[in-house]
Amino acid sequence: MTQNDWLVAEDLVVGYPGPAGWRAVVHGLSLRLQRGEIGALLGESGCGKTTTLRAVAGFEPVQAGRIVLDGRVLASPGDAVPPERRRIGMMFQDYALFPHLDVAGNVGFGLRALGAVERDARVREMLELVGLPDAARTYPHELSGGQQQRVALARALAPRPSLLLLDEPFSSLDVQTRGRLAAELRGLLKAAGTTSLLVTHDQAEAFAMADRVGVMAQGRLLQWDRPEQLYRQPAHRDVASFIGRGLLVPASVLDAGDGEVLLRPGDLRPDPDGQLRGVLTAVSFRGPHFEGRVQLPDGSGIDVDLGVAPPPTLGSTLVLAWRDASPIRFPA
Repeated sequence: MTQNDWLVAEDLVVGYPGPAGWRAVVHGLSLRLQRGEIGALLGESGCGKTTTLRAVAGFEPVQAGRIVLDGRVLASPGDAVPPERRRIGMMFQDYALFPHLDVAGNVGFGLRALGAVERDARVREMLELVGLPDAARTYPHELSGGQQQRVALARALAPRPSLLLLDEPFSSLDVQTRGRLAAELRGLLKAAGTTSLLVTHDQAEAFAMADRVGVMAQGRLLQWDRPEQLYRQPAHRDVASFIGRGLLVPASVLDAGDGEVLLRPGDLRPDPDGQLRGVLTAVSFRGPHFEGRVQLPDGSGIDVDLGVAPPPTLGSTLVLAWRDASPIRFPA
């Protein structure tokens, strides 16, 4: 650990008992967040990201490794600080607002130890922070999805947690709303100076929110890095394939030497003199350009920018040119 580390997970192993004995779900996970940073665990369902979040919160025991927050060991094998004493806030998928309480009642729910004057002042401060200063006497059902999310955030931040955990915070919202609220939520967390860790399966959401992103697969953290580094310098084949809708193909197919080369949609263009052939299986308009799904001879598929002109008909054979000045390669 360094003195700048705020949240540290070291060689974390978490699992569950089952009919055949204890089964590990998270294997040797290590990550670090500095104070005020936002981290994201990214991966498909079942990769272990939510189990990791629950272990940090104190809802799952740690079989190996340890979790440290602000220099205090929260969990190690056989020893754990109870969840209610960890000073960790939680923001759930469905926001979990109390329908019978107005906004002020929801935001102040975790402040019952304070006096009435101090509690009311803190509620007003939080509603100002999230841009809802006039909503104190409004009830949750009278709010939009985005407003409900901001109330849930205000409630989570009101007790001044040392860490905020967010579990798929945008999963119930449509794609356009998710993108807008991810940027908005990042701004609010940065304004509050709150160290945060979220889990998501959506790459765009993770990149819009987080200072550091970890890609998980089969219970292992493959790479923990800044978003731009994950994209430009993936350290693992699965990271390369997952980030940026990439596809690894033999370099020989592209006349590019040995090993495998990462293809991304923006690297390919229809060109009669190109190196790749494939069949156009789907087309969608992405405004202002068309995007197509092309099936390669080995059966794999990749998205290709088809430009602004009307696209070829489905079932057509396309010849594609590969353009990448700094290709990402992996050994065969």
